[in-house]
Amino acid sequence: MSGAARNKTLAAWLAALFGSLGLHRFYLRGLDDWIGWLHAIAAGLGWWGVERVRLYGQDDKLSWVLIPFLGSSIAAGCLAAIVYALSDPEKWAGWFNANRRPSVQAAATNWLTIAALVFALLLGTIAFMGSLAFGVQHYFQYQIEEARKISQ
Repeated sequence: MSGAARNKTLAAWLAALFGSLGLHRFYLRGLDDWIGWLHAIAAGLGWWGVERVRLYGQDDKLSWVLIPFLGSSIAAGCLAAIVYALSDPEKWAGWFNANRRPSVQAAATNWLTIAALVFALLLGTIAFMGSLAFGVQHYFQYQIEEARKISQ
């Protein structure tokens, strides 16, 4: 694969902002990357869960399962952004620019890379903890309701 070198800062921002859609993986590996498509599928399932809550309310059991997919997909994209931002230039060049024209700028860490890192830490934590709390809370409420039915 020849062509322009893959930029670490751009990849980190793509992962932080659009990682749930797999855009960072498509940028780095092309459209035939099946893991990138898994990101998009998980995000789609999660958004379907959000839509089900909007339509049917918070008592919809399927949404309890679907919404954590969105949070996990966002968190996975943010984790990728963190790994990209913290990678040293030699590792970055070996991972994504081995068969491309070498570019020192493409693998360099600058203040935009650090901003992507901070943003990814914030967004990933919020997305993962929020979706996990939603799913676990509703699961335990369901268990309590079922226990009440059995005891009556």
